[in-house]
Amino acid sequence: MADQLLQQAQDLFEGQIDFEGQKLTELFSTIILALTGLLAFVLGFAQQNIWTTLWIGLGGTALTFLVVVPPYPIYNENPEKWLRANSGISGAGIEVDGKKIN
Repeated sequence: MADQLLQQAQDLFEGQIDFEGQKLTELFSTIILALTGLLAFVLGFAQQNIWTTLWIGLGGTALTFLVVVPPYPIYNENPEKWLRANSGISGAGIEVDGKKIN
């Protein structure tokens, strides 16, 4: 039971995402930060209030953190299929100085 809890905690903190998930998080973070930055600038300029700009920017950063940092299942839909450690290619037919290399 303790091993299962440890495995679940490790999976939670490890943050398993694939390469496509990394692209997706980069896209999300860029879009969210750009839109909230633009919104913060426009509203702060319209109100002539720097605090409005800072709070909207902080809220956008927090929203980006909540969207990007947790390893949601959508970020691991295309996992890579890795070869096992002992599944090397043997007998590939490589010759060096007339000798076959395994």
